[in-house]
Amino acid sequence: MTTFQQNIAPSEQARAFLARAAHQHFIDGKSVPAASGKTLTTLNPSTGADLAQLAAGDRSDVDTAVLAARKAFNGPWCTWTPYERHALLTRIAQVLDERFEELIQIEALDMGAPVSRLRGSKQALLKMVSFFASQAANISGETLMNGIPGNVTTMTLKAPVGVIGGIIPWNGPLNGQFWIIGAVLASGCTAVLKPSEEASLSVLRVAEILHEAGVPAGVINVVTGLGKEAGHALAAHPDVDRIAFTGSTQTGRSIIEASTANIKKLQLELGGKSADIVCADADLDKAVPGAAMGVFANSGQICFAGTRVLVQRSIVDEFTQRLLAFTDTLRVGPSLDDTATLGPVVSQAQLDKVLSYIDVGRAGGAELLCGGGRLGGELENGYFVQPTVFGGVTNDMRIAREEIFGPVLSILPFDDVDEAIAIANDSEYGLGGAVWSQSLSTALRVVQGVHTGTMWVNCYGHIDPLVGFGGTKMSGYGSKGSAAHMDNYLYTKSVYVEL
Repeated sequence: MTTFQQNIAPSEQARAFLARAAHQHFIDGKSVPAASGKTLTTLNPSTGADLAQLAAGDRSDVDTAVLAARKAFNGPWCTWTPYERHALLTRIAQVLDERFEELIQIEALDMGAPVSRLRGSKQALLKMVSFFASQAANISGETLMNGIPGNVTTMTLKAPVGVIGGIIPWNGPLNGQFWIIGAVLASGCTAVLKPSEEASLSVLRVAEILHEAGVPAGVINVVTGLGKEAGHALAAHPDVDRIAFTGSTQTGRSIIEASTANIKKLQLELGGKSADIVCADADLDKAVPGAAMGVFANSGQICFAGTRVLVQRSIVDEFTQRLLAFTDTLRVGPSLDDTATLGPVVSQAQLDKVLSYIDVGRAGGAELLCGGGRLGGELENGYFVQPTVFGGVTNDMRIAREEIFGPVLSILPFDDVDEAIAIANDSEYGLGGAVWSQSLSTALRVVQGVHTGTMWVNCYGHIDPLVGFGGTKMSGYGSKGSAAHMDNYLYTKSVYVEL
């Protein structure tokens, strides 16, 4: 593992945005201060220094934003044709393509992901927007047979649900917000977005850019602030028709409780403790880096990270040696450094959480094979954690059962495939998982046996909006991507016509 510090300045466009005295809510096409006048400070996780001031929203700000969204939903936006919404999304894709470098620099400084990683996500973002553009022109109902006497025609129509509340996590808000924005614009809904207080800046900047690109005022609104204040107010708001939430299982429970006031529709992507199963016949040249980056990518801050790496006992020594050698090649550094493969975790609180779990792993009897501490030297003021590998882990240990959300990988040996499947399923989560094997029958046996929303075979982490992604068990419900995603933003209206 190599660490380094380079002073790299953001672009002129990103600097101009970050230089604002305060970053206000974006409501009804305008920047609006918090009703209370209060602000929050967001920090640069690479340095620990102040980065920007955010409006500290509360219930009154959410009320204003929801009112704007409802007004837009009932206004001229509802007359836009599918073709016009398709054209808008196509134009947005072009603008995002042109402004992408500015946006990833803002994101990198705000939440710590290296620009090298973010730059590689450009095609995924453009593909997502293109997918939702295609969905705008594919909303349709059915003409149905019926058993009613007389000349009665029956059909179904698809109509937009209404105002969507989107609560966005800090681990990838630039791309993550478009799972909501794309569906909102394709369906004809409107939205109030509440980004994490740890990483709000790219969401605010995108809202401004969308408005400049032709999104009508009030269709996409952003309220910043603390989750327990602005987030809770949005989840409980009686005039919000649906909540899309990505985050922890604990917060997901609170969202569910808050939604009961008006029986909101929900889409929840929650926690994970995914099992990445490496069989004895796996191609280790692929499995080792694949399994490693299935954990270490984004410094472990991915819901479906494969943090439980199950390795068949006959190859566990060779796999471990190769894994440690690969981990040693990773370059850890500030988010704006093009050569960094890992950046910091998002905050001091997240750093403390990850380090506490490393202590738990040691105390619980796991063998610390590499890493295990905070990086110092020129990186000492940032929230940098060494890529960490534990060996000798059993599935009853806390580090194998609880979501750490940091660059911490646990190796769990198994003897046969049935045991691997049993270990994988011995978890309250069911978000992702993988199997590495050159035997198709073995791979399919694992795919069919593991209870999880997504499985990868001889790869890890591919997500395509055409296919979709979601979880089971305590990892939530509802799909991101696929036709099922769009269905969550629409409701079915049955129509009877007597002629």
